[in-house]
Amino acid sequence: MSINETVASEKSSARARWKQDPEGVRANILAVALEEFAANGLSGARMDEIAAKTRSSKRMIYYYFGDKETLYLKALEAAYKKVRQGEEQLDLEHLGPREALTRLVEFTFEHHRNNPAFIRLVMIENIHHGRYLEQSAEIKSLNEAAISQIERVYSKGAATGVFREGLAPLRIHWLISAMSFFNVSNATTFSMLFGQELLSAAGQTALKGDVSETVLRFVAA
Repeated sequence: MSINETVASEKSSARARWKQDPEGVRANILAVALEEFAANGLSGARMDEIAAKTRSSKRMIYYYFGDKETLYLKALEAAYKKVRQGEEQLDLEHLGPREALTRLVEFTFEHHRNNPAFIRLVMIENIHHGRYLEQSAEIKSLNEAAISQIERVYSKGAATGVFREGLAPLRIHWLISAMSFFNVSNATTFSMLFGQELLSAAGQTALKGDVSETVLRFVAA
């Protein structure tokens, strides 16, 4: 088969995928785009590079998303949606307050640890002063749901005397996010200054326990 025939065959296969599984193609584009934006920023990411790493084409990326800035925003939304969907699946309603909060803390710590691209993307959006995040009603809705989940756990704990009264759920969310985020965002510089001990499997397990204990002591009655 000649080079031209090979290219034509690949294009034909791509068109077939677009028709048979448009949502799968879209999800694949978003996953690749998230990694590229996280690695290179909005200005540094290249649509040609994103297209080359997907099961799609540059033309189809523009068809689905219109332009690079829209693709960046949709990748940002997908990243937030992933963590919030994970939180929803924790089934906290059937646990006691301390167990529910512990599970939420441990999930957040592990999610951030296993998804460094999400952390980098959030850092990049902070560099842009939240310009794209503020355009997204979906992200705002997702994060309101996250606070509501903490509020339910906290209210249950306060009502039963397990947690102290008078705390805003947003403060609890901030505490969980801050420690879990720092663990990833500053891993490189922290390890250069103080060594790799806390980045080892044992070190990460210990830190996860420290974060849980800190949050539980903060809310304890």
